[in-house]
Amino acid sequence: MIHKFQFDDVKIVLDVNSGSVHVIDQIIYEILDDYKEISKEQIIDKLKNKYSDEEIVEAIEEIKFLEKEGLLYSKDTYVNHSSFVNRKPVIKALCLHIAHDCNIRCKYCFASQGDFKGQRSLMSEEVGKKALDLLIENSGNRKNLEVDFFGGEPLMNFEVIKKLVEYGRAREKETRKNFRFTITTNGVLLNDEKMNYINENMDNVVLSIDGRKQVNDNMRYTINGDGTYDVIIPKFQKMANMRNGKNYFVRGTFTRENLDFSSDVLHLADLGFESTSIEPVVEAGEKSYAIREADLPQIFNEYETLAKEYVKRKKEGKGFSFFHFMIDLNQGPCVIKRLSGCGAGSEYMAVTPEGDIYPCHQFVGNEKFKMGSVFEDEINSTIGEEFKNANVYTKEKCNDCWAKFYCSGGCHANAYNFHKNINQPYELGCEMEKKRIECSLAIHAKLLK
Repeated sequence: MIHKFQFDDVKIVLDVNSGSVHVIDQIIYEILDDYKEISKEQIIDKLKNKYSDEEIVEAIEEIKFLEKEGLLYSKDTYVNHSSFVNRKPVIKALCLHIAHDCNIRCKYCFASQGDFKGQRSLMSEEVGKKALDLLIENSGNRKNLEVDFFGGEPLMNFEVIKKLVEYGRAREKETRKNFRFTITTNGVLLNDEKMNYINENMDNVVLSIDGRKQVNDNMRYTINGDGTYDVIIPKFQKMANMRNGKNYFVRGTFTRENLDFSSDVLHLADLGFESTSIEPVVEAGEKSYAIREADLPQIFNEYETLAKEYVKRKKEGKGFSFFHFMIDLNQGPCVIKRLSGCGAGSEYMAVTPEGDIYPCHQFVGNEKFKMGSVFEDEINSTIGEEFKNANVYTKEKCNDCWAKFYCSGGCHANAYNFHKNINQPYELGCEMEKKRIECSLAIHAKLLK
């Protein structure tokens, strides 16, 4: 399977199964339309008014060479790959819901303004320690373990965070594990003490903001209805400067109310943030801010606009990173991740303040997906198997999709929320993902020119 497309003045063909990406000229771009369908003589006859016989034959031979080398029209070798067929997942990451409470209100919040459709609550030190123990005990031989302090707003439970980091560091020495801690925050409660602690103890920091002041404050506001932009911008800028090479992201959401989201990404870059991510809102169509199929052309145009500016700034030495344009062309990530994605429900799980375990943060509160508790010895293996077995081969719509080894079948939670089936991908998400991949590949090609 191949996928070819044109971005600006660059023509690209992707070999889906090998992951090979080729920048090609016009004649090869045209020949590929018929290469597998008609004979060499018929291709020559079809294109004889545009190219000489010698040019056509030379282009066909080049395609044949790439095909022989396994770089075009290659076979799928993943489906029978031993690491996929014989995989035995271990838990390698936990999302600790340190606070089911929040000090701001976001229109699009999937967590029902932080309480996940339940009682507002904070995780105790006991529950957090049990969760870290569970992660260690179920991590097999894996050394590096990921823990994300999530909410709600995690800083509402800052003292417990500190105690859990201390506990994790102590257990590292006993178990020869390595905890990599991340915190996601809306920033309102940040102060010098918290920023210094975060900078010293967190491997990654996610700072939540939606972009321009009017965009952010329309969607993200305090309980009193005041916007958060003016409060958090100076704190986020200080936090980003403190990181000084350490990982961080400013992360936002775009909706139907700011479809010109490339302006929000560039606004954040202009403020000095070098690592950005703006994600499309995932919401049913009855919400006024929900993205609809009719919005896709404008969204595609925004990604193209952003990609062109991204290249321009990189060449000028003023580059920044945008999460959805970060793509690995060297056969990464690993086979399992290419086929199965994030590992929700098998390698990655979420823990509530009460200690209940769910496949990921977006399933929290849905009792159908409760997998157990940190106070129990067993995790529900039936649910775990369902998620382990959800991959690009079990999702019918992925079978003929050229992007499947990049998106890994998409988000299980989005699939379930729209179709009540984790094996039926969320279609709008698929279309946006494919456009982002094309832009990412084009960026690589343009930066090499």
